Parts: sequence; structure tokens; C-alpha cells
Amino acid sequence: MKNTAFTQFHIDLGAKMLPFCGFNMPIEYSGINDEHMTVREKIGVFDVSHMGEFWVKGPKAFDLVQKVTSNDVAELYNGKVQYSCFPNGKGGIVDDLLVYKFDDETYLLVVNAANIDKDWAWVAKNAKEMGLEVGKEVYNASDEIAQLAVQGPLALKAMQKLTSANVVDMEYYTFQKCDFAGIKDVLFSTTGYTGSGGCEIYVDNKDAEKLWKAVFEAGEEFGIKPIGLGARDTLRLESGFCLYGNDINDETSAIQAGLGWITKFVDGNDFIDREKWEKQKEEGVPQRLKGFIMIDRGIPRQHYKVVDAEGNEIGEVTSGTMSPIIKQGIGMAYLNKGFWKLGTEIFIEIRNKKIKAKVARAPFHENK
Repeated sequence: MKNTAFTQFHIDLGAKMLPFCGFNMPIEYSGINDEHMTVREKIGVFDVSHMGEFWVKGPKAFDLVQKVTSNDVAELYNGKVQYSCFPNGKGGIVDDLLVYKFDDETYLLVVNAANIDKDWAWVAKNAKEMGLEVGKEVYNASDEIAQLAVQGPLALKAMQKLTSANVVDMEYYTFQKCDFAGIKDVLFSTTGYTGSGGCEIYVDNKDAEKLWKAVFEAGEEFGIKPIGLGARDTLRLESGFCLYGNDINDETSAIQAGLGWITKFVDGNDFIDREKWEKQKEEGVPQRLKGFIMIDRGIPRQHYKVVDAEGNEIGEVTSGTMSPIIKQGIGMAYLNKGFWKLGTEIFIEIRNKKIKAKVARAPFHENK
């Protein structure tokens, strides 16, 4: 099992540690609800060093990234980040990811920890077929980079104390390289997986300790706390963000998953599976991923059946939890056609009982 550059900090702080994607990771510190509310109201710090990072460089960099991702890379400008996914050539999704554009010949792909090996094999295979040099023009830097996600409404205000670069006015989903906390060439990105604003900060492993100490010192007056993966999941679900392995996988398409907005059918964007997904967009799909809120008391969980009023199966829950904000069960499920409309009454089977819910739009915590 791997440790991140921050693992000892988690242990020293008394975090509950568990294996996650091959890494020894903190699940919770003070409790999921407390950590969740800290991020929604103040500022919280996640160790996300387990994520994967691939560099794509050289004259064919744009062509490769445009081919293997569904979004339109041509829309990116230097310093812009794009959410996208890797179609798998069979109509499903290899992974979802972030694409960072540094310049026309330099891109960084940030992928999920659980899929690093699978994603790297996929990118390397396509790179070889296009004549890029794997190990040089396409390079897996995952083991070299430490990353902290500093999230919450006070995050950028606190982090501004550590740099002369203007970070508080950065637009959402942009990045810059700057000197930060006395560390040269830090990658500072206004991205995150919580829906509460903030940033993600990338440094070399050797600078991890310096970064951690500086971030917590800068955030002390704002009530900063370390946050575990338990609250990361409740925060992302409350915000309606997909989790690979739950809500999307090798069998689901971006169209089915409601990710048509990262699937651009424009001239010059001949990405893998374009034809399949374009056909789905035109002809429709039998099931779509939709959010829901429990009306009756109950907590939905992955793989619970969704039924109609007569008890006929109409779908399956992919993610579910109790929202710490609205104090109701929330979730996402693939639902049959005819049950997608906002407000539609559905039922979740929990311990052989039909528990009433309704189709709702995320972010769920804005429905309170």
C-alpha cells in the first residue's frame, strides 16, 4: 500500500486511516458531518495526492488530447482547465478527467486514483498509434506530485496570504504557475470536487511538508480543518458530481450520464466514439442518470432498486447518502425513460419497503 507525501500528518492528527485505491488515506478526522459543514461554511483541506497526472507534450499534443477526450480541446486557452472524459471505443467511459492547457504543445491530464494504470495504458496506446514518444512526449508523473485541495468559501482569501500572485480574483476552472508559500513554480488551480469553491495546489513531493504547514498556518484564523475522503464523497454527491465506478463506468456513455455538456459534436472534434454518442444524442437513450431527494425518511445506497408506484423496477441507485445540509436522503440513479422529469415521484426499495422520493436537480443543498 502506498503512502502520500502527507500521510504522516494524517496519522499524527489522529485520522481514521483506511486503504483507498492502493493508498493509505484519511477517511475522517472529526466526523463526516462536521468536516462537511467546515467545507460548506469555512475552509477544509483534502490530501488528493493519490490522483494521477499525465503530461502530453510536443507538436502532436493537441491532436492526441482532442482524440482521446470528448470535450472540445480547441476551446481551451492557456491557463484554462476543462472537465472531460475518455470514451473507451465501445460506447462507455474509461474515466473522467481534467485537462489543463499550458500552451499549444503542453497539456496536463489529471485522472482518478482508482484508474491510473488503466488510464495510462489507454493514453499510451493511443499515443503510440499517433506516433508520440511514450515516456517523453507522453509521461506519467503521478508518483512525483503531491496535491492539496483547499476548499470552501474562505479558501482563496486564506491562500492569498501565501503568494503575491492574484488568486482571489481567478475565474473558476483556471490555473496559473506561481511562487507559493516560498515554493517555486507551484500549479495553483481554481478547481475542486466539492461545489464550495476553492483551489487545488500541485507541488513536487519534496515540497509537500512545506506546503502543508503553510496552508494550515494561513487558514488558522478562518477555522481551517483537515478533511477526509468520507466528507469528500458527501460533498461531491450533494453537488451532483459524478463518481467513476458508481455513476459512470465502462458500460455507461456520457449521454446516458447527463454529460452531454462535455461531449462536443463540433467540426474538427473527431474523438473516439463520437459516432456512437452522436447517434444516442439524436435518437435518445433508454435510461439516464438523474438526481433525486427522498421525501420519506430513508438513506439510499448504491445498487438499491428504484421502482414506480406499482412496484415495477424502473432503475437503480448509483450513489446515495444523507445530506448534512438538508437533512434528507439524496442520490443519483439511472432511471427509465418516462421517469426523468423534475418532480416525478419514484420509490427506492430499502429493506423491502418502498420509500418515496422525487426526481430533483443538483446541487441538492440549494433545495433547502
